[in-house]
Amino acid sequence: MKDVRLAYGRNGIVVRVPDDAVIVTATDLPGLPDEANAVIEALRAPVEGPPLSELVATAARNTARIGSARDGGGARGPRVAVVFPDLTRPMPNRTVLPPLLAELERAGAGPECVELLCATGTHRQATPEEMVELVGPDIAGRYAIHQHRADDDHVEVGRVDGTPVRIDRRYVEADMRILTGFVEPHFFAGFSGGPKGACPGLAALETILEAHSPSRIADPRATWLITEGNPVHDFVRAAVALVPPAMSLDVAINQRRELTAVFAGPLPAGHVEACRFVEQTSVQSVGAPFDVVLSTNGGYPLDRNLYQAVKGMAAAERVVRAGGTIVMAAECADGTPKGGAFGRLLAAAPGADALGAVDGPSETDRWQAQVLSRVLHHSEVWLHSRGLTDDEVRAAFCRPVDDLSEAVAEALDTARHDIGAVGARLGVLPYGPLTVASATTS
Repeated sequence: MKDVRLAYGRNGIVVRVPDDAVIVTATDLPGLPDEANAVIEALRAPVEGPPLSELVATAARNTARIGSARDGGGARGPRVAVVFPDLTRPMPNRTVLPPLLAELERAGAGPECVELLCATGTHRQATPEEMVELVGPDIAGRYAIHQHRADDDHVEVGRVDGTPVRIDRRYVEADMRILTGFVEPHFFAGFSGGPKGACPGLAALETILEAHSPSRIADPRATWLITEGNPVHDFVRAAVALVPPAMSLDVAINQRRELTAVFAGPLPAGHVEACRFVEQTSVQSVGAPFDVVLSTNGGYPLDRNLYQAVKGMAAAERVVRAGGTIVMAAECADGTPKGGAFGRLLAAAPGADALGAVDGPSETDRWQAQVLSRVLHHSEVWLHSRGLTDDEVRAAFCRPVDDLSEAVAEALDTARHDIGAVGARLGVLPYGPLTVASATTS
């Protein structure tokens, strides 16, 4: 037997597994030796297009031309909107934002010109204390920060597939827009980062619902690593193209949340390069599917609720055999989350299959319920979670487990009985969805 440390909450958790368990992780690249300088270099020499300083100068000239009509001719810098991921993402905002904001200030857009927009989508807003943790006390004290609400003030910028695209007014009306994000494989959008900061991050609820509509989520192309032809990503990309950022700043990170690469440029160029880099390092082949997969949701902040933890289940689904068992470790400190739409969907469903229905209108969090239904149709899910009661786990049609080591041993014994073989195979995804494992099919 051997010990394996899983990403779970803030501190991790150790599980005993058989010596022949296959541990599957992404290529663990070293962090960049000077992360701040790497961000600055990317801003000064983007993948495509002019550097940040020229973009600011252009925005300033445009602002000066329309200044007299808008605010009496008073001289001021351009209004810059900088978008950053919310508290559910492991984005190293405290590493990326300081050099970006310093570079903006050197170019003439200081704190009085810049507003930070937190891309929450339909997620809850951060508390003041959580916001300080997200961006650091200096930025929280010097810069205006607006947390998006999907039911608040939006502007229609056009239509995609007949659906109105409505984006946060502060983003739309800024003289210059910058998206920041980190790129990882995404279980139905292909990859995170890039345009997702604006849609769904800053989109109105009706726009978000269409981007995540049941028919789009049910499409087999709405999956890991696919962007072109993926109906979810296609909608997101087209929506953001209606009101594009001047620059998108995307980073890749390792298991320690250190930057491993930085990509800047207009969309889609910078994001395409980032996705290409991440795909090369995060995808691992495991041979035949496992009988049991032990997975996580990448630890804090990714595993802060059950809604987010579905991603780790979907990562395990890729490499567990049909009828196998996923043993899942997700802390879920925020619960399901409590009072959220996902919990209401679970409570209203008579069974797991009902969560996957594709008919009827789109509604908040239904996309996550669809994916959960698909996973449960494929395999059982046993869930260890400090933040959920056993009843809350059962309400998600999962089996609660207290001791992960014992659960893994039981799942392997069950697999041996089911398949009539001594050597049931166990795969371990210590970082859950941060690694995309691929199994061969016969």
